[in-house]
Amino acid sequence: MCGFVGFSDRLAEKKEVLTEMMNRIVHRGPDSDGQYTDEEIALGFRRLSIIDLEQGSQPLFNEDGSLVLVFNGEIYNYPALREELTEKGHSFKTKTDSEVLLHGYEEYGVKLLDRLRGMFAFVIWDKNSKRLFGARDFFGIKPLYYAKMGDTFLFGSEIKAFLPHPAFRKELNEEALESYLSFQYSPGEQTFFQNVYKLLPAHYFIYENGEMSIKRYWEPVFSADPSVTLDEWVDKIDEQFHESVETHKISDVEVGSFLSSGVDSSYVACVADVDKTFTVGFDNEQYNEISYAKELSSYIHVKNISKVITPEEYWANFPKIQYHMDEPLADPAAVALFFVCQLASQSLKVVLSGEGADEIFGGYNVYKEPVENHWYKRIPLPIRRVIGKLAGLFPAHRGLNFFVRNGQTLEEWFIGNANMFSVKERRALLRRPTAAKTPQQFTAPYYEKVKEKDPVTRMQYLDLHMWLAGDILLKADKMSMANSLELRVPFLDKEVMALAGKIPVEYRIREGNTKYAMRQAARRSMPAKSADKKKLGFPVPIRVWLKEDEYYNRVKAAFTSPAAEEFFNTGLLVRLLDDHRSGKRDNSRKIWTVFTFLIWYDEFFGSMTHAK
Repeated sequence: MCGFVGFSDRLAEKKEVLTEMMNRIVHRGPDSDGQYTDEEIALGFRRLSIIDLEQGSQPLFNEDGSLVLVFNGEIYNYPALREELTEKGHSFKTKTDSEVLLHGYEEYGVKLLDRLRGMFAFVIWDKNSKRLFGARDFFGIKPLYYAKMGDTFLFGSEIKAFLPHPAFRKELNEEALESYLSFQYSPGEQTFFQNVYKLLPAHYFIYENGEMSIKRYWEPVFSADPSVTLDEWVDKIDEQFHESVETHKISDVEVGSFLSSGVDSSYVACVADVDKTFTVGFDNEQYNEISYAKELSSYIHVKNISKVITPEEYWANFPKIQYHMDEPLADPAAVALFFVCQLASQSLKVVLSGEGADEIFGGYNVYKEPVENHWYKRIPLPIRRVIGKLAGLFPAHRGLNFFVRNGQTLEEWFIGNANMFSVKERRALLRRPTAAKTPQQFTAPYYEKVKEKDPVTRMQYLDLHMWLAGDILLKADKMSMANSLELRVPFLDKEVMALAGKIPVEYRIREGNTKYAMRQAARRSMPAKSADKKKLGFPVPIRVWLKEDEYYNRVKAAFTSPAAEEFFNTGLLVRLLDDHRSGKRDNSRKIWTVFTFLIWYDEFFGSMTHAK
């Protein structure tokens, strides 16, 4: 696991600027660094040594030196690709997985991407054609950002690496702020920095003669196969998952595993046969999974290393965490993930984790709604709309929310696993509402691609493209890399997805639980009570803390700061906070969304004056 940064222009002091840019991402690769510059290009690399510890440094070159590579990630099928390319006459200088990308590109061009199995973001510079080729993996496990500033083209693993370049103009993208208020992350290609973009998952770009072209090369397919029995699906899942975990363990250093109380990380830990698992929790028993993790670790005869996060630690580290995130992410679990990564990094360099199982096997509790509420759907939609609008007149409540959601089509109400502020609410909150897309405008292209599928599949497909990349994998990469730790996700494997996409919906959501077939497979490696445990997410006591004087006052100071006054109608912010404290309604997630932005803004634009 590593990080890279580069730019294309004719800047005179290339090496000096490149060095400063590389220093911004030293956390991604503290073991070594490398540079390549010529008249057209500058490529910088920071390395965390995992495979071929002695010879795996980058930038890496092909035989005649005409192609130059910088690469972040792991190619899990590199031994087979290496053998295939050697038979075709290619000569390898190292034992690293990186080199198969160079020779694979020589042999297959962009079709190389179809042959890869792994997580990756990489760029290849062709000296002869003056062409830059870059790609991001299938699910978006590894990040890749780019920006065009005048005649300068910038690209890299983190946006913060762009800041030292003299051509970079640091400007806030207020449209991204408005969209973020609904999603709790930055959706789509835009970022919070004006003219800086994400390369979307499963896309590649070619930059040549000052022009950028982007194409998609892969997408997940859901096509249920009703001819296979449940028992056969369970066999297939267990066999494929064991193979994926074994593949994801390829390393020249020790590999460990994260472990929460959920079935996903438990399945990984039980199958992986590692020596150590890592868990964090909080003082409040309701928000602590450590006892469960220790019990399961004992069951599989593995050492569990745990840590209780204090409120003081959580809040004190929050600004640093938002700096590492590059863009604000209002998922409270991101902070807990930072601490478990920090804990693991004290013992090893590589961990396995359970991200992705919910999206591909159907694990979120909200996926049960289309299956469990057939009785209400028999009422004609126009009548349900009236009931939903009446329910929406009252303060949000779990029971009333049911009627609000079911008074709309799936495409209207489901925008993913987070839905913070409505368009009406966010426009009232902002001093300068923008022309930002509505949430439904973001989601419509994805819904269109699966419009003939069942509701559960449509929800999964949307989450695979938006929530997974925008929230889950963003925090997984940034929090692990902040601690110089490689995080691997065996559920997010091309072969696992190909299998999961064929499982009928009745084997995904069944008998009041989610991921039904996957849980049956997991039972073969763990106690039934662990495999059947209902999904909780990573519980964080934000709602409790916001009622305590210390943290209420801290957030209130942020909500009345100059930065808050610049962007928000602060009276509405304080009302959200006070209503939460008084118990009138649970506004904790909305409060956290705004507070997160303000902390992030202070880190990158430095104009907020509240005490951290």
